[in-house]
Amino acid sequence: MELQSWGKLYQELASKVSENIESIKWVDLWHNQVGFLVEEHPFPTPAVFMAFRILSVEDLSEKVQRVQLQIDMYYFYETFLDTYQGAYNEDDALDYLEDLTAIYKLFHASSGNNYSEMRRTGLAAVDTGSSGNLYRQTFTCSTVDASALTEFDVVVPGSIEYNKGAAPEDEQEPHFKIPLIGGN
Repeated sequence: MELQSWGKLYQELASKVSENIESIKWVDLWHNQVGFLVEEHPFPTPAVFMAFRILSVEDLSEKVQRVQLQIDMYYFYETFLDTYQGAYNEDDALDYLEDLTAIYKLFHASSGNNYSEMRRTGLAAVDTGSSGNLYRQTFTCSTVDASALTEFDVVVPGSIEYNKGAAPEDEQEPHFKIPLIGGN
């Protein structure tokens, strides 16, 4: 497990959500879209948004670090249905809780190509001031970030072609002359 790039990590997690939780209609990076529903481009719900934060870093070499990473997964579900006990549409209104559980089950104790040792460390409702339900599940994971490392071409032994022959002759005049002391 090695972080190829932040984009690859996001794509891996987003694909995991899209391929495993059919009810999720939108996956995106988090930039407080639900706080600006009128100004933002509309998106279908339920939706999952992701945010990344580094918690700690350990240098492994000059350009390689072991990173403890926090991933916040914001789950947004817009509904006008009633969630109070006994409401006639209570079951439909509470469907979003099943998605929260599915997100937890999908990521807790998981590993991937860009991360390992994912575990959930928090769950909390986020006030939106609207009819939407917004929950943030916080996960932590480990990764090795070698994205700053200079990559060199890989050469397989025996794959380099070369021509045998004499060394090239140097026909240039030297740029300096060393005088001989006491002689010619």
